[in-house]
Amino acid sequence: MSEAAARTAEAEPLLLREDKGGVARLTMNRPKQRNALSEELMRALTAEIGAIAADPSIRVVVLGGAGPAFCAGHDLKELTAARSGADRGRAFFARTMQLCSTLMQTIVNCPKPVIARVHGIATAAGCQLVASCDLAIAVEEAKFATPGVNIGLFCSTPMVALSRNVTRKHAMEMLLTGEMISATRAHEMGLVNRVVAAEALDAEVAQLADLIASKSALTVSIGKKAFYEQLEKPLADAYAYASEVMVTNMLARDAEEGIGAFIEKRDPKWEDR
Repeated sequence: MSEAAARTAEAEPLLLREDKGGVARLTMNRPKQRNALSEELMRALTAEIGAIAADPSIRVVVLGGAGPAFCAGHDLKELTAARSGADRGRAFFARTMQLCSTLMQTIVNCPKPVIARVHGIATAAGCQLVASCDLAIAVEEAKFATPGVNIGLFCSTPMVALSRNVTRKHAMEMLLTGEMISATRAHEMGLVNRVVAAEALDAEVAQLADLIASKSALTVSIGKKAFYEQLEKPLADAYAYASEVMVTNMLARDAEEGIGAFIEKRDPKWEDR
């Protein structure tokens, strides 16, 4: 199916965006497909987050889903349809996995913090999406899984993000069993930050987003980049890198203003430079 035909079939934009108070709210809009990550949806998400990265008016991103699910992972019907090709779908599978990997890295590399608003199930690449976001708030009814093992397709790419969020044994248990875990268990494992009642979800997400949006955007972007960079380094190298980051940060106007405001017992006036 062509992209134009896909849009006609969907009848609605695949991705919705609403900006308010420095917060961009992105909503995956394939409710009937449980917001499965089709090729087109992954391209739309990657493009939008890339645009937000360069938008100085946006300080925080909230990512959610329409309908009953947050995201059910890859679109298995789309993947299966590709098997009819002469190469049995190999080129399409490779392109899909590359698109997914690019999307997840775009979230991590975005200088604006990304909060996952999880109101329903997040499975396979949907669980990967939650793990790739910087923060996550889930409702009590939300469930998480990497169930690929149940259908003969190990969740190898979701494994990358999952294993960087939770302990090895927790990750392996999810990957090897494919079983659903509760939001409470996901919180215990470190996959989500907070678990709230469904009626409190939007208020909790807004409070967190607004709190982060009130900080210096420059400082937050420096910190987010440094966080992920140091994680991949040996201890001594991580300290050397982080020390240099702090020196550079100290020379920024916002650090001078923030420290001065603290000493003078007043609110800082950020200029994001």
